[in-house]
Order: sequence, then structure tokens, then C-alpha cells
Amino acid sequence: MRGTKGLDLCFEEMMVFGGAENMMNNNNDTGNNLGSEIGGGLGGGLRIIEWKDIPVELLLRILSLVDDRTVIVASGVCHGWRDAVSWGLTHLSLSWCKKNMNDLVRSLVPKFTKLEVLILRQDTPQLQDDAVEKIATHCHDLQELDLSKSFRLTDRSLYALAHGCPNLIKLNISGCSAFSDTALAFLTGFCRKLKFLNLCGCVRAASDRALKAIGYNCSKLQSLNLGWCDGVGDEGVKSLAYGCPDLRALDLCGCVLITDDSVIALANNCLHLRSLDLYYCQNITDRAMYSLAQSRVKNKPGTWASVSNRHEEEGLTNLNISQCTALTPPAVQAVCDSFPALHTCPGRHSLIISGCLSLTSVHCACAVQAHHAPTVMPRMAH
Repeated sequence: MRGTKGLDLCFEEMMVFGGAENMMNNNNDTGNNLGSEIGGGLGGGLRIIEWKDIPVELLLRILSLVDDRTVIVASGVCHGWRDAVSWGLTHLSLSWCKKNMNDLVRSLVPKFTKLEVLILRQDTPQLQDDAVEKIATHCHDLQELDLSKSFRLTDRSLYALAHGCPNLIKLNISGCSAFSDTALAFLTGFCRKLKFLNLCGCVRAASDRALKAIGYNCSKLQSLNLGWCDGVGDEGVKSLAYGCPDLRALDLCGCVLITDDSVIALANNCLHLRSLDLYYCQNITDRAMYSLAQSRVKNKPGTWASVSNRHEEEGLTNLNISQCTALTPPAVQAVCDSFPALHTCPGRHSLIISGCLSLTSVHCACAVQAHHAPTVMPRMAH
């Protein structure tokens, strides 16, 4: 306990002295002077003469206050700091790197083997398969990986991740258009803990064949983005509905092949579904809407009965049916009436019906109440 108090006091004095980033920028003389002041302030209990004397716990607390670039610089100060950062760093984002991200990943990953979260989002494609293979070789504890817009990656990367990162929970490969459905299906056979998967724009990977593999292997899946994967059809979506009963969010925007059968399967099997995006799914008709509305009634005695769980009680909270031009007002109104969290009123749009001119009469309960609210007339002065 005494050591913990000493670290707390040391941390406070360092922050008062000039802040964590200033410490990283000071020269050695300043650092030594600072160390003497802190050591004296602690009454000799914890004496820091040089930077290498900073305890690991204190160093990690300081580094938690600075950006990832500074953390990388700090890891090169000395062997002690490198080992401390390697031992304690679990989250890292390199999205700020606009050039040479591939080389940076290859050089850093072998040092940071405890990473659980790695964000490699890019504006322009830089990553190549050899960098992802390094990640898979050294970061076996990885739970979240963002490779979005990595247009240069091939199936080699997915095969490497399958073998090296079986603990993945969240994977974003949106825009990685070179991946095949064979490689994606292979990945799901090893990464069975996946809960969040973003496949937006992965037109080759997101096929019915791959979705069948996801439904078979990833029963814990909660969120899936299939936006603009125009090869997705009813067979794939139904496999998801049957195999992933805990699905909470599904984006099917631009999946032009799907029909009412997909929505009916989701309504009957994914009882926790909160967000459904059907933008531009023009084969969707009133059958799908009535199925959603009836699922609310059907599940009310069981799933929806718990008053203590407000989140469960709400059901669908977001529904996008923009450009679904075959829908009629009665069917959509039935859905809106069944799910109180769906709103059409200004500032709370969660039922999105843009592009459907025939649905302008659909309103949520609070919009209707506001429309019928009595107007209070000002009292005349006597």
C-alpha cells in the first residue's frame, strides 16, 4: 500500500511539474533535475534519478495520457522502457500514419505482443499481406482488428489471421475487395468468437456461401455489415438468421437480391434484433413489414415481458427502409406502432423512409401525440 501511495504522489508531482508530453520532450539534464525533485518530494521512499528509474506502473500510467505516436517514441528511449511498453501496451492505433504504415507495422508488432486492439484504418491503401502475417505471428491475444480500406490485401491475410488470431471478437475488413468467399469461410472456422464483423463493400467475400459458413461457425455474432454486397441473397441471410440468434444489428443496404423471405427469417429467429438497414432493397414488400410487426406481438409474453430490462423491451430501435418503394403505409405503420423506439419525428429519426413518397403519412406515436396536443390559448388581461 505504501508503494502505491508513493506512485500516486510521484505521478501527481510529475503532472504538476509539466505534464506527460513535456516530460517526453525534455532533455536528460532536465529529466535528472526533475527526478531529484520528485525523489526529494517523496522523502526518499521512491527516488527517481534517471528516466530508466521510473517504475513500470508509473511509466504506463504516464503513457496512458499521451497519443500513440508518443508511446512509440517512448518505447525507443531505453531497453527498460521498451520492455515496459511491450508488456503493458494493449491498444494501438496507427491510423495517423499516412506513409509507410506497412513498414511501421512490421517493425512494431514483434515488440508489442500483448496487443488486444489494433486499428490500421487507412485513407490510401498501404498495408500488404506481409504486415498482416506479422500481426498473426506475434499478436495471438488480438481481439479487435481494423483493416478497413486495405485494398492491397489478398486471401493470404485472412488465412494468416485464421491461424494466428483465434480470439478475434471484432474484425473490420470493409472495402477489402480482393478477399474471396473461400478465404472468409476459412477464417470463420477458426475465429468462432466473432461478435462484430464489417464486410461492407467486400463484394467477392460476402456471398451466400460465406454467410452459410458464418451462420454455422459464428453463433455469437451480434453485428454484421453487408452494405453494398450485391451478391448476398436469401439463402445467405436465412443461414445467418438460423445460426446467429443473438444478432443485434444487420446492415443489408444495397443487397438488391434479398426478398421478404430474408426479413421473415430474421423476424422469427433473431429476437434481439435492434437495427436493420434495408436501404434500396426494392424486393421487400408488405409481407416483410407485417412479419416484423407480428414478431413483436409473438415475442411479447417471453422476450419482451421483463419490465426490469428496458433495453430488451424496446425491440427494434433503428429501421432503414429508404427506397423500398413497394411498401405501403398500413404495413409500415404497423411496424412503427409495434416498436415504440422507432421515431419519425424531427430530431429522433430512427425509422428512415426517405425516397418513399407513399409513406409520408406514417408517423410514430409521439409525432401523433404532438399533432393532437391541445393548443393553450393565452389568457387575456382584464
